[in-house]
Amino acid sequence: MITLYGGPTPNARKIAIALLEMELEWRLETIDILAGDQLTPEFLALNPNNKTPVIVDDQGPDGTNFTLWETGAILLYLAEKTGRFIPADPVARATCWQWLMFQVSGIGPMFGQEAHFTHYAKDRHEYAILRYSREVDRLMMVLNKRLGEAEWLAGDEYSIADIATLPYLRRQFIEKAEQFPHIERWGKAMLERPAVDKGMKVGEARAETIEGGLSGFTDEHRAILWGDRQHTVR
Repeated sequence: MITLYGGPTPNARKIAIALLEMELEWRLETIDILAGDQLTPEFLALNPNNKTPVIVDDQGPDGTNFTLWETGAILLYLAEKTGRFIPADPVARATCWQWLMFQVSGIGPMFGQEAHFTHYAKDRHEYAILRYSREVDRLMMVLNKRLGEAEWLAGDEYSIADIATLPYLRRQFIEKAEQFPHIERWGKAMLERPAVDKGMKVGEARAETIEGGLSGFTDEHRAILWGDRQHTVR
């Protein structure tokens, strides 16, 4: 049994999709980041970086509990564990890694900053909003070009690179579909997969506040996520 610690965030949802696609036995342990669950001693024992998601595999490589954080590492671990959704061909495999790293180093951080300054920051900073909004569009152009050349990010095979990327594009599908037709084609194909549809709903009971940015979001939430409570020495 694999325990996934997370909630309604793109990073937790990509792991949920992978677990569902790989047909692994798993359960969700909800971590409410707005309540500060990620700052408790119990969670910090799992991930000293106080970020979700984390997995604990009770059948790890040595047959005992294995704890892992960072979504790129988790996806590679699960793909190696099951032998699924990572190409066998060396070129396609390396291409899969390339697009996985593109997501964790580019799309994740840049889309996150754009969402932060557009929806969550208490004060508006027009330079920051423009800076990250333009970077989101640039990354979307890169993705759109790739998906105009290949069916999936790694090539002919659906892979963990696709799984990693889709959850971050939820809002972009709604707002910018016409600008990026190849992404739209790819996104529709992914959302037709039952595991993707189900994984994208993980934690949806709390999703409105986290994803909406303006619905019920308070200064206390800001303190937990980015302020004094986040930066207290533990």
